[in-house]
This record gives sequence, C-alpha cells and structure tokens, in this order.
Amino acid sequence: MVSPLADDPARFVDDALDGFVDLYADQVRRVPGGVVRAVPAPASQVAVVVGGGSGHYPAFCGLVGPGYAHGAVVGNVFTSPSTADAVSVGAAAAGDAGVLLLTGNYAGDVMNFTLARDELRARGIPAEFLVVTDDVASAPADEAHRRRGIAGDHVVFKVAGAAAAEGLSFDDVVAAARHANDRTRTLGVAFDGCTLPGADAPLFTVPEGTVGLGVGIHGEPGIGEVPACTASELALILVDRLLTERPADAGPRVGVVLNGLGRTKHEELFVLWRAVRPLLDAAGLQAVQPDVGELVTSLDMSGCSLTLVWLDDDLERWWCAPAHTPAYRRGQVGGVADAPRSDDVGTRAESSTPGSVGSATSGASSSDASAPGGAARVVDATDASEASGVVAALGAVRTVLTDLETELGRLDAVAGDGDHGRGMLRGAGAAADAAAAAADAGHGAVASLREAGRAWADRAGGTSGVLWGAGIGAVAHALAARPVADPSTRTAAAVRAGVAAVVALGGAQPGDKTMVDAAEPFAAALEQAAAAGEPLGAAWDAALDAARTAAQETAALRPRLGRARPLAERSVGTPDPGAVSFAAIVAAVRSTVVPEEKETP
Repeated sequence: MVSPLADDPARFVDDALDGFVDLYADQVRRVPGGVVRAVPAPASQVAVVVGGGSGHYPAFCGLVGPGYAHGAVVGNVFTSPSTADAVSVGAAAAGDAGVLLLTGNYAGDVMNFTLARDELRARGIPAEFLVVTDDVASAPADEAHRRRGIAGDHVVFKVAGAAAAEGLSFDDVVAAARHANDRTRTLGVAFDGCTLPGADAPLFTVPEGTVGLGVGIHGEPGIGEVPACTASELALILVDRLLTERPADAGPRVGVVLNGLGRTKHEELFVLWRAVRPLLDAAGLQAVQPDVGELVTSLDMSGCSLTLVWLDDDLERWWCAPAHTPAYRRGQVGGVADAPRSDDVGTRAESSTPGSVGSATSGASSSDASAPGGAARVVDATDASEASGVVAALGAVRTVLTDLETELGRLDAVAGDGDHGRGMLRGAGAAADAAAAAADAGHGAVASLREAGRAWADRAGGTSGVLWGAGIGAVAHALAARPVADPSTRTAAAVRAGVAAVVALGGAQPGDKTMVDAAEPFAAALEQAAAAGEPLGAAWDAALDAARTAAQETAALRPRLGRARPLAERSVGTPDPGAVSFAAIVAAVRSTVVPEEKETP
C-alpha cells in the first residue's frame, strides 16, 4: 500500500528534511547535503560528521547535537549521499581541528566518503573516514572488515562525539571511534519487511511462521530463518550469538542497545529487554546505561536488533557522557560542548557547492570560468552538433530507465535494498538536464558529458551514482584528447577509459556480479570490432550483443561485493541489476549517437 504521507516519492527525503529542520530549528540548520548544529561547537573541537542513506531515523540527522555528532550527511532512501554532499557537510561542520567522517560499511558510502575525505584534505581540512562493522551476520569474525554497520552505528558515533566534546586531539578522536567499533557487535532479526515510499509492496517478506535472522537496515532480507518464537526464546538467540564474539580481554561491563527497526514499538522492546537482562546477568555481564528504543531504523520494518559493546574505562566514560540532540538525550549537557565559536561556518558551507567537488576522473589542464556551474572544464573543441547528440543520448537513457525502474528495483530487492531503479533514474535525469544546460550555453560534447557525469554522481548518490559519474567523466576526458582515429577506434578508447575508471574506483572484477560483468565484455567487443575495421554501428551492435548476453549470464553468479554479498545464495538465479541497467543504457545510446551505415552499392 502506498503511504498516504508521501506526497511525491521522488521528493520524500527533501520533504522529510524540510519538516525536520523546521521542527528543530533551534538545534540544527540545513546546509547543502544535510544538516549541522545550529550553534556550532568551539573551533578547536574535532567535528564528527555521520551519514548515510535516509530511512533510518533518528540516524542520522536526528543525532546531531552537543555530545554527539556535529553534522549529518543525508542521502536518499537507503542510498549513500554523494561525494559533493559529504564534502559540503564536512566543510560546514569543521572548525580548526579537522573532521571525522563516519558511516556504515556499504560500498556506496565507502566510495563517496573516501572521495570526500580526500577533497577535504585537498582544501586543507584534516579529515579521516572510518566505517562501522558491527553486524555479526554479514561476515565471519576473521573477515570483520567486510561486515555491515547497523545499530552499532549508534555506539561508535556516540563515543566519537563524546571524545570530541572532551577536547581530545584529532588522532585521539579517530582512535576512540576505531576502538569502539572493534568492541561492538550486533545481530538483527525481522518479523516483516519494509516498504519504500511510494511502493505498493515490501522489499521482502518473511515466510509465515518464521523470523528472518541477520537482517540489515536497508531492506535486505536476513541470511536465514528460524521458527517464530517467544520473546524469551528470541532473547536467547540474540545473546548467545553475540557472546560467541566476546573479546578475550573483555571485562564484565557492557553497553547495550536494544533497537527497534521501525514497526516494533517500545512496549514490545520492553518485553524483550525483560528477557535479555537475566541472560546478561547469567553471563556475568553488567549492563551499563542500556538504550532501548528506536535508534537506527529501516523505514517501517518490523524487527529489532541487539548490540553489545564491551567497555573499558575510556569507552564507559564516553558511552555514559551527556548528549543532547533532537532524538537522543543523555544527562545534562553544558559548558564548552555547546558553546558557540566566533567564526562564521556559513561561509564555509556556502562555498561547498556540488560543482566545486573534485572527482577521481578529473584531470583538465585548462579551465573556463564560464563552464556550467562555474566548474573547471576541459577546453572543448567539439561542436554543437556533437553536444546535441550527447543530450539526445541521455534523454533516451532517461526514457529507458523510466520504463525499467520497477523491474530494476525488483531485481535489486532479491538480495539488496531495491533502490537501483529509482537511483539510476534519478542520476540519469540529473545528467540529462545538466548536459542540456551545457549544450544550451554553447558548450560542446566534452563539457556536456563532464557536467552530466558530475550531475549523475551528485544527484544519484550511492554506489551506482559515483561509479556512473566516474565512468562518464573518464569518457569525457578521453574524448577531449581528440585522437586522430576513425570513429570506431576513438569510441572504443573512450569506452575503455570509462570502464577502467569504474573498475579503479569500485574495485570490482568480472565474476563479482556487478555492472562490470556487462561493461567489460562491451568494451572488449567494441575494441575487437574496431581493430578489425568495422564501422561504428556494426562495432556497437556486436558489443551490445556481448553486454546483453553477459548481463543475463550474471544470474548464475554469486555476488562477491556490495550489499548482496551476505545474501549471495538468494541472488543466484537472478541477473545483476547493475549489469542489466548497463546493457539497457548502451542500447539506448546506440539509437541516438551511433550513425546508421549506408549500404555499399
């Protein structure tokens, strides 16, 4: 059923953020990409900036305030914020002591926030980026670096914010966050799935008479099911699993988070806590200021999670330290933690526009202040007719992704979060608009493509957004060289540059069940046909056949990267949505920019 409280699903996050900022205007203010504290911390304090996709309230924007986060980067539902957004919020929150960026361990967040960290450093702002890896269900203990971040986000964010409020150095705040993450473990369960705004069905369902075990917070189903059980039986499952990972040097004191995922309410959690507490006591553990309630949710998912953090003296002090945010309060905050600083952070925020963010694929040696958005661009020798071809191609891409949005979402929901279709359409639409604006301003194909790539990455966010942005940017950079070659060879070289940028940024290889599984055969077939002297149309058709075949063959693969990896077995039998969308996009491009060859008389 479509939520009656979502006027326009495409604007759900913006509308929600507007309402949130209006309600808590005394505590937060909006900046491009998210929110920061309304009353800044002292400039000498390390800024802790948290973030990720929406759908998890009060994470992430509800946790901004003294003793906790200094800012939050807000992405679309279940989608990583863009690099530009992370840079904007990071720069707005940062004082003189630097900024620590914190997210869960998801591919899109890792890519975008790593690039944001590098951009902030390039601007002279000390910056570091760490991920939370508390979900014990998503990888074995000897591969803890691959685990997802779920409700343990709350622990790590809280510790980092408290350490910063103490006035610790940049390195010490980073070390505190890393230490908290190393000693935090979570296991989640679902009783029913969640539904994206505007959707008429949940992303997944839990078989009747069972409980989904090991769920994430992005609408992913669990890694398995256990029979439906009582609160006491569920408490035993949760506690026993977490106790298996008790650190060897752990003492008896633990911080505890019993977290509702959106539709499991406080009274139910109280019943479960009544069963959890005696099990902790029996294990010789002393629960220190446990948090029971909704802290890291998954839209309207029915379910819960249990988090344990094994405390030492420092962690206990930070865990118990006061905090005051719109959605989380502990103790009484006072003194320097919420004192204003003298500089005007608004100036820094306003300068952090998406067009100013560097990219992994940039490399222009000359610039033109008249480029769209004021961004630097390669001197462009391409003419208006080529630019119009770019605009037409991206318009065709937007059309085909509109038609495929639901199907791509269905494919993605099998073992992921179901947002691939919506995110791809959002990115393609922004890219088409940006290219049209560049062409209307008189710029050629290279500048139009470059602006399209930036817009795709900035508007779509997530893994696919940053990868498509990088790929399109690399294609533009390759075309700017204007090599003396026939169209087939020149196009093949540009496509190869785009695929290489995607591989370099995302790290995927053929066989990992990603878009690379279709992109690599496409590039290789295009190069082979070009080398054989085939005209561009015939070369593109051969490459398109290879991409389509490879996309369908991903159904037999098990994912080795991304959110689908913990649910690899569920994915077998379903083609990868990224590979399918890649094949659809290059088919759309074929119809607009590849000329039809005339028959030889």
